[in-house]
Amino acid sequence: MFFDRNAERYEYLAERGTAGEPWARAAQRSRVRTLEDLHDLDGRRALVRVDFNVPLADGRVVDDTRIAQTVATLTALREQGAQLLLVSHLGRPKDRDPALSLRPVADRLSELMDDDVALAPDLDHIPDGGLVMLENIRYERGETKNDRKLAARLGALADTYVNDAFGVAHRAHASTEGVVHHVEQSAAGLLFQREVETLTAILRDPGRPLVAVLGGSKVTDKIGAIDRFLEVADTVLIGGAMAFPFMVAQGLATGDSLCERGGVAAARRALEKDEGVGKLRLPVDLVVADRFSAHAQTRLVDADDVPAGWMGLDVGPRTRELYAREIADAGTVFWNGPVGAFELHPFSAGTRAIAEAVARTEAITVVGGGDSVAALTRFGLENAVTHVSTGGGAALEFIEGRALPGFTALRR
Repeated sequence: MFFDRNAERYEYLAERGTAGEPWARAAQRSRVRTLEDLHDLDGRRALVRVDFNVPLADGRVVDDTRIAQTVATLTALREQGAQLLLVSHLGRPKDRDPALSLRPVADRLSELMDDDVALAPDLDHIPDGGLVMLENIRYERGETKNDRKLAARLGALADTYVNDAFGVAHRAHASTEGVVHHVEQSAAGLLFQREVETLTAILRDPGRPLVAVLGGSKVTDKIGAIDRFLEVADTVLIGGAMAFPFMVAQGLATGDSLCERGGVAAARRALEKDEGVGKLRLPVDLVVADRFSAHAQTRLVDADDVPAGWMGLDVGPRTRELYAREIADAGTVFWNGPVGAFELHPFSAGTRAIAEAVARTEAITVVGGGDSVAALTRFGLENAVTHVSTGGGAALEFIEGRALPGFTALRR
């Protein structure tokens, strides 16, 4: 039996605050301007940066999660009388690649908002209307370089700027940082605000024990988060291919497993930092295969006994049980990254076990990163966690303590 937290996901956090719990107190210290700080919106245009970088197939949106999560912000602004000009990127187009047009996204948003969304082809042709979407902002030269002229042109289109795209807050782009300096007022949207408050609470005053589950393929992508969690968390569970640099750093053979050699030194430093502390947990057994294929021959081995010519593609049953037990006893869980090649059925059991443990626990649960969210969705558990982060890389950099340009621009 899994909890269905979709409807009450964020109300749960508010209830903890009403009861005087530390979670909400920490969240309130995030100090970002919010929609409540905006004024005089009636009849005026608000430029809203959204993250509609969603998968498309055959001219249609495949996954509308990011679009749907922004509807609350758009509705709140329209209720205050604002006219909306939405700005988003889609992919990494060269020139004006028609395959990366936001037309399918505008069509899907029209359905979700039950209103027509006009699509503006460029900054010089913005149609009148209360709900307009600008064509892919990366069609505009200078967007990713935070070009001052482009930022000024964007600012000239609106009186107010709202950023509801936390997933690109770590990018200093014209539409995420530069534009803020060319409008009368700016604030975070509801989704952006929720991301900041949730991550702030995890770092400052989480329910204990705080358990971090970090998987994926590269240690170097997450070593900053690992280091931070070794400071603030009670337990750090490592899985996926990023476990192999830790094993190599301990002098263990990893066979033909995918091992980021550049991550060995970082893994060794993390092990040294954890020496005598004991927060890090590594797999104790593995499912290995003779090749990366759904039809490969597989074996179950101890983590310190990977045969030559074989590759580790999932954590084994003893690791699943150990990790699930840590999650079950947690007060807060942060999960980013699968612990195996879950896209192939023979190697999906480990990530499924993590997803089910996260869904079962009564702890506050925060899941981020595209693959982790995809795993939740694949196993039908996306509504069984407290917060599904849209941040990915931005969330990890926030946890590391890095300055996020899009966030800093909205600080009080």
